[in-house]
Amino acid sequence: MNSVDEIVVVAPGRICLFGEHQDFLGLRVIACAINLHISIAGKRRKDKLFKINMPDIGETDVIDISQPITYRKKRDYMRSCLNVVLREGYEIPFGYDVEVRGNIPINAGTSSSSALVTAWTKFLLIASGSPDADDPMRVARLAHRAEVLEFKEPGGMMDHFTSSVGGTISVDCKEPFEVERLNVKLTGFVLGDSLERKQTLDVLRSSKEDVLRGIKQLKEWIDGFDLRETPTEVILSYARKLEEPIRRKVVANVYNRDICLRALEMLRGGDFEPAELGRLLLEHQAHLRDGLGVSTKKIDAMIEAAMAAGALGGKINGSGGGGCMFAYAPGREEAVAKAIEEVGGVAYIVHVDPGARRIR
Repeated sequence: MNSVDEIVVVAPGRICLFGEHQDFLGLRVIACAINLHISIAGKRRKDKLFKINMPDIGETDVIDISQPITYRKKRDYMRSCLNVVLREGYEIPFGYDVEVRGNIPINAGTSSSSALVTAWTKFLLIASGSPDADDPMRVARLAHRAEVLEFKEPGGMMDHFTSSVGGTISVDCKEPFEVERLNVKLTGFVLGDSLERKQTLDVLRSSKEDVLRGIKQLKEWIDGFDLRETPTEVILSYARKLEEPIRRKVVANVYNRDICLRALEMLRGGDFEPAELGRLLLEHQAHLRDGLGVSTKKIDAMIEAAMAAGALGGKINGSGGGGCMFAYAPGREEAVAKAIEEVGGVAYIVHVDPGARRIR
């Protein structure tokens, strides 16, 4: 059997440890790939048709790659990945019968859509015979283009890098985007789905627009202002003049910038105190909740229940306004999962996972 006759690719979801709402500001983030996946399996056809079945969401599609590929709906990711890959000059000689399955909570902050485009992009590069299929950075950039830039949406690249590279990584989200693999063993994560569906794009746009307005004003007031470098005390002294809610959101992002850098220094060392990691997660969550206003009463209740059951820390996961949280609870995973479910969440004990990969 030819190596492209049958292809099966998986790509993981992710949790964002630090740097939530920071990637699109060009700041640093720390994230983990987790062992919830999108799986894409395909068998080669003799024509140029991609017949796609997505039983988890009850959708199908047929795409003829010998013809121009048009979009039938917003966020038509199976088609956008094909367009991006073909536009880049990759040649896919045959179509495929494709099935897409997954166990990542959908529209819940764990990057189900980014895992989908990452897996699909890798699948298509394998089908093209390109060695770029084995370059996780290239896969991530193409996946981001297909999910975000193609539809002029506001998301950053953290999700795609995390799903493609895997493990625990730090991403410097200023071009040219540097990814650092953190050689640290992290265990004890419990993901909790609030079952509150979130409005990702609205939350991201509101957060991004307010902060960018604040940054523009600070640049007029502070010589050489740089959100990445200007000291916290300098920013705070001028931020008092900003109107609400811009002031509150800018200040929260500055504090979260500093928290992420403290966490990075700790995790780079490899030998860290779990209790300190938990404290930093809670500090980050406080600014997301009170400063950016992206938590919810149910998410807060789930975090409180997790803490009462022995977790060391936790935070909302993803853009917010619903979706998921996670708790850091090494040695207390079962008790914390039970506590999350007792307040109405759905719990998953998760582990750090390798990145997108071909399994057949």
